[in-house]
Amino acid sequence: MSTELRRLRNYIDGEFRDAADGRTTEVVNPAIGEAYATAPLSGQPDVDAAMAAAAAAFPAWRDTTPSERQKHLLKIADAFEERAEELIAAEVENTGKPIGLTRSEEIPPMVDQIRFFAGAARMLEGRSAGEYMDGMTSIVRREPVGVCAQVAPWNYPMMMAVWKFAPAIAAGNTVVLKPSDTTPASTVLMAEIMGSILPKGVFNVVTGDRDTGRLMVEHPTPAMASITGSVRAGMQVAESASKDLKRVHLELGGKAPVVVFEDTDIAKAVEDISVAGFFNAGQDCTAATRVLVQEAIHDEFVAALAKAAAETRTGQPDDEDVLYGPLNNPNQLKQVSGFIERLPAHAKVEAGGHRVGEKGYFYAATVVSGLKQDDEIIQNEVFGPVITVQSFADEAQAVGWANGVDYALASSVWTKDHSRAMRMSKALDFGCVWINTHIPLVAEMPHGGFKKSGYGKDLSGYGFEDYTRVKHVMTSLGG
Repeated sequence: MSTELRRLRNYIDGEFRDAADGRTTEVVNPAIGEAYATAPLSGQPDVDAAMAAAAAAFPAWRDTTPSERQKHLLKIADAFEERAEELIAAEVENTGKPIGLTRSEEIPPMVDQIRFFAGAARMLEGRSAGEYMDGMTSIVRREPVGVCAQVAPWNYPMMMAVWKFAPAIAAGNTVVLKPSDTTPASTVLMAEIMGSILPKGVFNVVTGDRDTGRLMVEHPTPAMASITGSVRAGMQVAESASKDLKRVHLELGGKAPVVVFEDTDIAKAVEDISVAGFFNAGQDCTAATRVLVQEAIHDEFVAALAKAAAETRTGQPDDEDVLYGPLNNPNQLKQVSGFIERLPAHAKVEAGGHRVGEKGYFYAATVVSGLKQDDEIIQNEVFGPVITVQSFADEAQAVGWANGVDYALASSVWTKDHSRAMRMSKALDFGCVWINTHIPLVAEMPHGGFKKSGYGKDLSGYGFEDYTRVKHVMTSLGG
């Protein structure tokens, strides 16, 4: 007896629609490995319709006052709070995440971030008007860029949607957002909630696969393309956008170094690092995945970290004792398993290293030691609950190894020596350096990396400004 699948739909110009050609894809709950819904596999007509709606809505939305846009965003934040349990249920079905952690760790920051950008809409700053040439006064205007094509990832579908639409809409832009093909449910629900608050066409959701995303980026209407995803996807977006010189905002992969010096409180560091490495099944670009430990405490640290991993549980969303849920999809399970299967002979699996159960895509919390700087698992992003450990001799070697990867998103330093912490924060080539902590984010501070981790900032005033353009206006004082 088959169960009828729920039907998700695109949200375009204030109404829900199927794909123009009727195509759909199945959406699978990764905690059980079974489909629970279908979503439109959107093609060119659907993207055209969404872009036309966003373009038509842009002039009026652009001309709203910052205070009006703030009111709309504050209403959205309130509505998300009021319907939090519905959002949590959709996200858990999307991702298999623990229900309790989704409630406590995702809803509050999402709502806070929307409220932050609601305030940022009224706080744009710039150069003061002045006479920089005799007889002339100059002013600088900050304006929205226009229609924004946005692609969100599957690791934090709700929160990354907020990171995309909130600053864009606050700045006066209109949006066409595509969630990942594996996690569209919570984004479609967000569209329903926002639809009763925003004018039609300001926020549009188009579901589909990578080809749908490509059609959005290549479309002539958007002035900006923003993606959170893999390095490969980011490079493709940058190449496509270059053909008509779209502005591009990229938040891509990470391989965060966690540099632990010998004066560190080992017990505290292990506790915090294990959570920061295994939370969300390690499916986080900033996860504490690559630990570098000073030689004097290496063995003690590895033993403690392996013990913490062995005690870390994964399981079904309603199990209150689990830290994380499944990997997102079968391909991700295959990727994580492959890294462990291909480990070199000098590596040692200290804990985990195997799938958990046969139902769903669960993987054990894993610690691997004995690794060298050029090993595949050190250089490439695993995006799973796997923490690697290397042993370093001194500060110079730690800096060289920490910076010796293609990614440059986030990092952390663990030491009681303030001067050392300051030297390391200067030397580490990453968009964020945490000291004696790893992974906290706040709406007021920027998030974004360098090198192959992309460019542009999420969150903060910097992230808000990314969705604006600068215009110089000069007027003659001669009448």
